[in-house]
Amino acid sequence: MSTSSQDEKDIQLSKVEDANASVESSPVQHQQLREDLEIEEGEEASMLPSPAVAQTPRQKPKLTATVIIPIWITLSTSVIIYNNYLYNTLHFRYPVFVVTWHLTFAAIGTRVLQRTTSLLDAAKDVSMSKDMFLKSILPIGFLFSGSLILSNTAYLYLSVSYIQMLKAFNAVAVLLVSWAFRISEPNRKLALIVLMISSGVAVASGGELKFNMFGFIVQAASVGFEAARLVMIEILLHGLKMDPLVSLHYYAPVCAFLNLLALPFTEGFAPFFELARIGPFILITNAAVAFLLNVSAVFLVGAASGLVLTLTGVFKDILLITGSTLIFGSTVTGIQVFGYSVALGGLVMFKLTGAKK
Repeated sequence: MSTSSQDEKDIQLSKVEDANASVESSPVQHQQLREDLEIEEGEEASMLPSPAVAQTPRQKPKLTATVIIPIWITLSTSVIIYNNYLYNTLHFRYPVFVVTWHLTFAAIGTRVLQRTTSLLDAAKDVSMSKDMFLKSILPIGFLFSGSLILSNTAYLYLSVSYIQMLKAFNAVAVLLVSWAFRISEPNRKLALIVLMISSGVAVASGGELKFNMFGFIVQAASVGFEAARLVMIEILLHGLKMDPLVSLHYYAPVCAFLNLLALPFTEGFAPFFELARIGPFILITNAAVAFLLNVSAVFLVGAASGLVLTLTGVFKDILLITGSTLIFGSTVTGIQVFGYSVALGGLVMFKLTGAKK
C-alpha cells in the first residue's frame, strides 16, 4: 500500500511540474517590448498595452493562425480606412471625440464580455490596488491617450500611406527609449538596424509629394508617446500578466475619462453638433470595428511566432498602402517605395535579432 501511495504522489508531482513548465516556456513572456511592435491595431490596435499570457485555469477559445491572421489583417486595415473615411470624406474632423467614443465603447464592451464569456477571466488574477492604479495605470493611461489622440490627428494632415511609412520608426523609438532607461543595452548590430530603419523612413519622407510639417510633427509626437508607454509598461508593470483584452479592460475607462477632460479644451461642443449629420450607424460600426480588432489581438498573440507576426504586420502595411492609393487616390512615389522597403527590411532584421537573444 505504501508503494502505491508513493507512486501516486510522484505522478501528481510530475503533473504539477509539467504544468509549471508549460507556463514558463510561454514565448510571449519574453521580449514584451518587441512583441508589441507586431500588433498594431491601426489606431487602436497598435496602441494596446504589451500582451502577455494570463495565467488562468479556464480554457479560452482558440483560433489557428490560418484563421485569425486574415481576420486581424482585415480588421486592422478596416479600422484605419474607416477612420480616414470619417475624418476626410465625411469631414468629421474631431479625433479627440472619436478616440473618446472608441474607448467608451471598449470600456462597455470589455465589461459585457467579462460577464458573458471567458475571454476576460484573467482579469480576476490581477490585484488592482489604489497604489498600483495611481502610480502605474494612470500615468500609462495618460501616455496611451496622448498616443491615440496624436496618431488620429495625423490623419487630418497626412495620407494613410505616408503615416504607415512613418510608423516603421516605432521600433527605433522604443529601442532608443529603452536604451535611455537602461532596460536594454545598445550594441553595434542594433545600432546599424536603427540606422537602416531611420534612413529608410527619411528617404520615404523625402519622396512624399504632399508633405505637411505639422502633420509630421504630430505623428512623430505620437510615436514618442507610444514608445514611452511601452517602456513604462515594462518598468511599472513588469511581471504583471495581462493579455490585450484584459489590458483594454483596465485602460479604456481611464483613457476615456482623460480624453473627456481634454475634449472641452480641444474640440468643445462642435463634434456633438455634427452627430446628427453622421448618424448612429457610422458611429457604432466605426467603434465596433475598432473593438473587434482588439478582441482579435487576443487570439493573434498566441497563434503564431513573433517572426510570423512581424511578417504579417509587414504584409498588412503593404496591403494598406496599396488599398489607400486605390480608395483615396493618394500617390506613392518610387522613392517612397524604395525607402519604405529599406525600413521594412530593417524591421524584419530587428525581429530576427531579438529572436536570437
